[in-house]
Amino acid sequence: MDVLVSTEWLADNLGTPGLRILDATAFLPGTPRDAAAEYAEGHIPGARLLDIATLIDADDPTPGMLPSDAQATARLQALGIGQGDRIILYDDSPIHPAARAWWMFRMFGFDAAILDGGLGKWRAESRPVEGGALAITPSDITVTADRASVRTKADILANIVSGALPLVDARGTGRFTGAEKEPREGMASGHIPGSRNLPYAALYKDDGTFKQGEELRAAFVAAGVDPDQPMITTCGSGVTAAIVMVGAHLLGNHDVALYDGSWSEWGFDPATPKATGPA
Repeated sequence: MDVLVSTEWLADNLGTPGLRILDATAFLPGTPRDAAAEYAEGHIPGARLLDIATLIDADDPTPGMLPSDAQATARLQALGIGQGDRIILYDDSPIHPAARAWWMFRMFGFDAAILDGGLGKWRAESRPVEGGALAITPSDITVTADRASVRTKADILANIVSGALPLVDARGTGRFTGAEKEPREGMASGHIPGSRNLPYAALYKDDGTFKQGEELRAAFVAAGVDPDQPMITTCGSGVTAAIVMVGAHLLGNHDVALYDGSWSEWGFDPATPKATGPA
């Protein structure tokens, strides 16, 4: 399956056996919106609520870290996901968390794709939505993650010394430079030394769909990033970093890793080096 599917494609394939649609909506801390309530009010027919904000390792002190294999297995069983199911992910959020969900599902071995434009485009085209919750029959699936694309704080510290790979920060410019306060209390401002700033919003068109081709490539180049070369992506908590990963994939670059702890780990640690100002 391609990285993206269109709203037209999904409308034509609703109800296909083995095709599972998951609502991956989530929001930044302090955002006055409730993903579960919005799902109950209206979602794409047949979609199940992934509740990605809680699909995390609750035992890890760093916010939003990847779930363990056991935690992911339990969630996928509850969602009725079976081995071999094809996964379509969408969201209705300005931080586009369907990209992180795509990264996770690919890590757990699924054929997964993102609905280009998300629920916003689906609604704008007057396509059907339904409310309430689905009756789900749990599955007996067991998953094991291939974490080859995951990077740790130790990896990033080593990369600062070696300069082997570009580190691409997907946060907005104000957060990157330190001009804007972080959304989590007690977190330092700024960025990882040597990183480059490619705000995730630069990868989208006005209608919420991904830029493509030369327009997408130009967004990377403008940030000083060669989209064809290996890279490590980072952001606030590992969500929008996945958008940069998706963008690179769309340009044919699959050699991209993600620093899962991102600034939520780095910014809370007084021992890590930090920089402010432009890249």
